[in-house]
Amino acid sequence: MNKILFIKAKTYTFGICLLLLLTTACKNDKKPIAILTTDDEITKFYKSELKDCIQYLEAMEGANQTKINVDLYTKARFKFKTIEPILSAIDKNNYKSLNAPNILQVQEEDLTDIKIRNPFGFQVIEELLFDPEADSVALYNTINLTKNRLKLIEKNTQINLKDHHLIWLFRNQIVRTATTGITGFDSPVLGQSLLECQTTYQTLIDLTEILKPKFNSNTLYVALIESFKNSISALNHDFDSFDRYGFIKNNTDKQLELLVKVQKDWKVQFPFEMAISNEATSLFDSNTLNVFYFSDYKSDTLKLKEKQLLGKQLFHDKMLSKNYEMACATCHIKDKAFTDGKKTFDKNQIRNTPTLRYAAYQQTFFMDGRSGSLEGQIVGVADNHDEFNLPMDSIVNRVRNEQHYKIQFDTLYQGKRMEYNVRHAIASYIRTLNSFDSKFDKNINGLEDTLTEEEISGFNLFMGKAVCATCHFAPLFNGTVPPDYKDTEMELIGVPQENDTINAVISQDLGRYDKFKTEERKHFFKTPTVRNVEKTAPYMHNGVYTSLEQVVDFYNRGGGQGIGIEEAYQTLPFDNLNLTKKEQAELVAFMKTLTDSE
Repeated sequence: MNKILFIKAKTYTFGICLLLLLTTACKNDKKPIAILTTDDEITKFYKSELKDCIQYLEAMEGANQTKINVDLYTKARFKFKTIEPILSAIDKNNYKSLNAPNILQVQEEDLTDIKIRNPFGFQVIEELLFDPEADSVALYNTINLTKNRLKLIEKNTQINLKDHHLIWLFRNQIVRTATTGITGFDSPVLGQSLLECQTTYQTLIDLTEILKPKFNSNTLYVALIESFKNSISALNHDFDSFDRYGFIKNNTDKQLELLVKVQKDWKVQFPFEMAISNEATSLFDSNTLNVFYFSDYKSDTLKLKEKQLLGKQLFHDKMLSKNYEMACATCHIKDKAFTDGKKTFDKNQIRNTPTLRYAAYQQTFFMDGRSGSLEGQIVGVADNHDEFNLPMDSIVNRVRNEQHYKIQFDTLYQGKRMEYNVRHAIASYIRTLNSFDSKFDKNINGLEDTLTEEEISGFNLFMGKAVCATCHFAPLFNGTVPPDYKDTEMELIGVPQENDTINAVISQDLGRYDKFKTEERKHFFKTPTVRNVEKTAPYMHNGVYTSLEQVVDFYNRGGGQGIGIEEAYQTLPFDNLNLTKKEQAELVAFMKTLTDSE
């Protein structure tokens, strides 16, 4: 009996202790177990790779061209490319600085605010590291500056990505790979761009795996990862013979399609649209780029079709010029892709008439980039003594006095801001001159199967070995840099005054220099589109070349430098291209496929 009571007492005591233990544990565990959010996991991944990148640069501090330093730089560069999709999404300005080409950076806001800076970052390190004549102090300073900027980024990183940010991150990286990554745009010496593209695709896989809880459709989740893996496999190729046409058609476009499905699966609500459409399913589709991203954000889009038709009337009306002798259409002829086919329009002009096709997709206008909008460009034409030579207030008076115009402006614009509205109507018409329906567009979008092997080879050369696409970026083939499309590049390529390939003399036109008198901007001109180039001869700002064959030969020799023109700030990233005659012919054949069907 006593033994039974003892056992019961012991059991009771144990129960009390257990209850007290549980109660105490509950009191001490008021906070729930921490569950990492996707932002936490992305931050952890990002900072880990960023720290590795910094450590490799720190190990280079000897800053000489030894094999060890080359290896350390290569590892640091791959770590930088690993974080590229994230860094470029959350800190665009720092990404741009760290990946800038080794070209003097000039920012010209106005005459009182001109900034000239030496570049830094990975491309600059790469060129200095492989240049046996490079200043070791400059190399050391560039490594140090790059490393310190990365440390600052690490210290101040806070990642808070909403669903639409994540979609933009993925879309931008997919487009970046197709438009700059596979072209060698940012691997000037090592030529490792295809390997680096594999690295960024692996990051997209890692991010997709982190984001798996967001997917309602496991099938879609698996398809996206498989598509990224297929891209990595396709990119495992040598640079010169890589099939960029097939890659874009079979990888880039399919991933854009999948991304639209993902955003529907996630029920993503976009607050607005960036340069690339939120519904983009093909790199070369007419709806891929948002044309209004490139216009004044206050631009009026009500009754836009009617305003475009009004602008078309004004575009063809000679009443806008002082002597009633010139309209916009006088120099910009539709059948010539809105150029005039002349070296210069008349003896008073010094520059070739540029095409207006795809002109809307730029951030600066005129060949010297002196205007920031199409509306502003129209003012420049009106004020030019050798063009319309009629101030905008006089043009407004003429338009207002024409009854049919007055009725249209009163109806469409309610009679307000008349001077701006005249410009807006004409600019709205110019923004319609983008059809994206060339032979090339139709083929890469699967609407036709008519491209020849020569034409496809020409595209692959344009996007690869011939490095054309490092300045003329697909799909616009102009100088507006994807995927953010915030900057339209200007270049100094050394265009000669006359078509002389021996001891040539540079064109006397000083280009951008005439705007702010910045010495470092002499002979700089905006990079034009190559679309419809078959119809826009003669070529270059001064019309010096009459055929595409001559243009390709000029670049093949190394631009101005290859024909005896020495300019300190020439921006071409090569000495010469070493293209065979066959390859040059293929390039020309491809460029002719960019002629619009209209």
